[in-house]
Amino acid sequence: MSGPLKISQPVDGETYARILQFYAQQMQLLDERAAEEWAEGFTEDGVFAQNVKPEPWAGRAVIAARMRAGMDRLATRDVQRRHWFGMVAADRQDAGTVLTRYYAMVFETPNGGRATTYLSTTGEDVLVLQDDQWRIRHRLITHDGT
Repeated sequence: MSGPLKISQPVDGETYARILQFYAQQMQLLDERAAEEWAEGFTEDGVFAQNVKPEPWAGRAVIAARMRAGMDRLATRDVQRRHWFGMVAADRQDAGTVLTRYYAMVFETPNGGRATTYLSTTGEDVLVLQDDQWRIRHRLITHDGT
């Protein structure tokens, strides 16, 4: 991360609500292991990067395939993950582009067990409006403690 996000041009309330709805739908798709549908939330040339991975995933098809592989591995462990986004800040870049920054937590519950915090991160997205829908052009996830 490049430092604290400075909100110079916050989005209006309706746009903010639509962004939160987009994130809620995205995370529920992820938790349902719907990798391909989740990846539809990225632009065709979208990028998913993490500070713990050497190479970002580039392109919607690659993002979908890599997430599907991860979800298939997770399915063998008999656990449920839940993703939570909060403290979302949204800064309008231009008419159709918004920069967001948020905290993301991933909880994991084994079958018959107790929920634990699997991962704590911050995220930065560049969102673009395409066909009246938000899509992620670029996502950077930074894992806490790294």
